[in-house]
Amino acid sequence: MTCSRSTIRACIGLLAVALCLAGGCASRGPAPETGGRREFTDGIGRKVAVRPDPQRIISLAPNLTEILFAFGLGDRVAGVTSYCDFPEAAKSKEKLGDTLRPDLERIIALKPDLVLITTSSQLEQITRRLDQLSIPVYVTNPRDVREIVASIRALGEVTGATTKAGEIAGEMEQRIHLVRERVRSLPGLRVFYVLQTGPLITAGRNTFINDLINLAGGVSISGQETSDYPQFSRETVVARSPEVIVTPSSHGTDFVNEADLRRDFATTLAVRANRIVRVNPDWVDRPGPRIVEGLEQLARGLHPQSP
Repeated sequence: MTCSRSTIRACIGLLAVALCLAGGCASRGPAPETGGRREFTDGIGRKVAVRPDPQRIISLAPNLTEILFAFGLGDRVAGVTSYCDFPEAAKSKEKLGDTLRPDLERIIALKPDLVLITTSSQLEQITRRLDQLSIPVYVTNPRDVREIVASIRALGEVTGATTKAGEIAGEMEQRIHLVRERVRSLPGLRVFYVLQTGPLITAGRNTFINDLINLAGGVSISGQETSDYPQFSRETVVARSPEVIVTPSSHGTDFVNEADLRRDFATTLAVRANRIVRVNPDWVDRPGPRIVEGLEQLARGLHPQSP
């Protein structure tokens, strides 16, 4: 199945893309504007005028909420989605609906200085309405791990947390570099990432998961698929002979049943060698600071004997 990106991300959230460094998701600014606002270019090329150090920020995605709290701006977060569950303090913030269906009237009533949205939410109608009301909406659009780091730097500029954002991004870059160096000389294992087993859904080329697999020293057997989350048949998986099967560590058997994996793929090298690796889904699919933890966990799973 070619599930829509938004649908799959909603499922993962409940269980849980020009390069940014060339300006795709990073702010191309700021530039001064009348009224004391600064103008930025967001992740989809929109010009957004934002007051310095916005005090009332609404986050409409779990990863954006995590980033704001990592910046130390938790006290400025005026509202979040029902999926925003990290850090613990985010759970006490006013809930404005879920990621795909936020409550527009409640957002307006909160009189935000800034609303943060990710393209995976596909909230074009709400974005247009807030634009009409002169409520600044900044859209992020990272499509791989490097762009996630760039988007964090950009959000630091937009929110006035430039120093802290730089520290976080710098640490992320260092940890990514260490993983790449550790796996550089190791064989690239064939990996099958399972998002769910009924039907059998995996991750395609333009996903964070595929990029993480590459960085961690693997080669995804679905890494050339143009659909973000394609449906695979049992026969296709067996024919591509994965050496490691990777699957989320949570969300329960409604999504990934390990017994099904062991039965359906019993003839693969992965199952024969007992190479089924579990990873934290929030670490590998939320484009925020914890993506490096997902990378490190995945690299350890693929290459447990490496130094």
